[in-house]
Amino acid sequence: MFKVLVMDGISDMGIQLLYDAPDVEVDKKVGLSEDELVAIIPNYDAILVRSATKVTERIMSAGSRLKVVGRAGVGVDNIDLEGATKRGIVVINAPDGNTIATCELTFAMMMSTARMIPQAYKKTVGGEWDRKTFVGVELRNKVLGVLGMGRIGSEVAKRAKAFGMVVLGYDPFLTEERAEQMGVKLGSVNEICSKADFITVHTPLTNETRHMISRPQFELMKKGARIINCARGGIIDEMALVEAIDAGIVAGAAFDVFESEPPAADHPFLNNPRIIVTPHLGASTVEAQENVAIDVSEEVLHILRDEPFKNAVNMPPVPANVLSALQPYFNLGEKLGNFLGQTIDSAVSEIVVSYSGDLTEVDTSPLTRYIVKGVLQHQLEGVNVVNAMHLAKSRDLNIVTQKSTAAQTFTNLVSVTLKTKNEQRTLAGTLLSGYGERIVQIDQYPVDFAPEGTLLLISHNDKPGIIGKVGTLLGTNDVNIATMQVGRKVIGGSAIMVLTIDKHASQQVLDQLSALPELTQVRELSL
Repeated sequence: MFKVLVMDGISDMGIQLLYDAPDVEVDKKVGLSEDELVAIIPNYDAILVRSATKVTERIMSAGSRLKVVGRAGVGVDNIDLEGATKRGIVVINAPDGNTIATCELTFAMMMSTARMIPQAYKKTVGGEWDRKTFVGVELRNKVLGVLGMGRIGSEVAKRAKAFGMVVLGYDPFLTEERAEQMGVKLGSVNEICSKADFITVHTPLTNETRHMISRPQFELMKKGARIINCARGGIIDEMALVEAIDAGIVAGAAFDVFESEPPAADHPFLNNPRIIVTPHLGASTVEAQENVAIDVSEEVLHILRDEPFKNAVNMPPVPANVLSALQPYFNLGEKLGNFLGQTIDSAVSEIVVSYSGDLTEVDTSPLTRYIVKGVLQHQLEGVNVVNAMHLAKSRDLNIVTQKSTAAQTFTNLVSVTLKTKNEQRTLAGTLLSGYGERIVQIDQYPVDFAPEGTLLLISHNDKPGIIGKVGTLLGTNDVNIATMQVGRKVIGGSAIMVLTIDKHASQQVLDQLSALPELTQVRELSL
């Protein structure tokens, strides 16, 4: 008999599945201190929480039977993931349960900013009968830009079509074929910003998506554009938005999330009549609260019964013999994916992973997960080695693994190729005794460098003086070069240069490099 502890007043309807399970006994408790939880947790196989209970390493250390921690929601900030992973405890969440709730709030916000409903309400209850001020716009025939076409963005696009809107979408992992099936035309962020009447964001907040919409994007927009953010605070530059509204570019905005929550009392959104705000209500519906409880209950049962599960946010167990062979390569694999993920601008359709040497003798699927995680982590939030393959599949991303017993220069070699509709990039790495992780091939070019720190990846024509020009330009801008590798196939042909630098190069420096006529592409990568 499994024993499950349910905390934080999680909906009874949501956990009815656990009550009905013949092999599960459920205890519900609220308001327990850490000491009280430490005292009782040895009796339980699973604990379910919302955001109130903090599941600390101390609690998990005391949970001698504990196999799973379930979070009825998305965020797991209240759970010590490192402590759980160290003890082999699976941590799961419910990322799908609030999809419709957030989608519908997005439309409520869109309608509200189109018709200025909150502003009209405020004046009306204040005794003013003002019909002239609140002349709105219709959604029909308007262009909606959806930045992020995952679960929520896809649902928003579907409903927008029903409103008669033209939908433009941006998502680096959405193929043109899939977009066409959805009735969505793909475009870049800047292209969408220049064409859309309404823009809604549904991406995670990552280093790449922070301030995805800022001053340069607002300058591209149509006069009268409207902006909605029910995703994460920080995707849209809040101060730049205020400037765009004051300049008459943006007609209105609706935000459910802020860069800092709750916002300060003097936050400019709070007294701007053109900005509608709500206190992070995206998942606040009865149905969403029940859905996340149902989802997490199902996953808990799967784990307790040793059945397949998908929503874990930490590492799954790996057999000891496989772990021993692969563990030294996990970090290298993630870096290979991470590196390549930063070099591709269009939708990735396929990831090909090739193994050679001793790696062909073991199940390499755990290592493949690390590689896929590395590829996806720049565009998706919450990617980990458990859900990476599931997220790839949900985006129609084909994963191919190959093993080769042919003789190689290296004892073991891991090669990763990303394919898009128009290009492909390849990266190969290995572990060298005494040197650790090494990248030994980029596309067709042989190289040898450590995948760490801040890198400049430069494609160029192989001509005398190029290395000197790059070094001089960086030195003039106080950017120190730690290491440099140059790879070429033939004298005078195309070549590649990889530099490890001691600090990030500014956009101005990158622009100056790109302006050198011999350089064909310049990218800064972070590993």
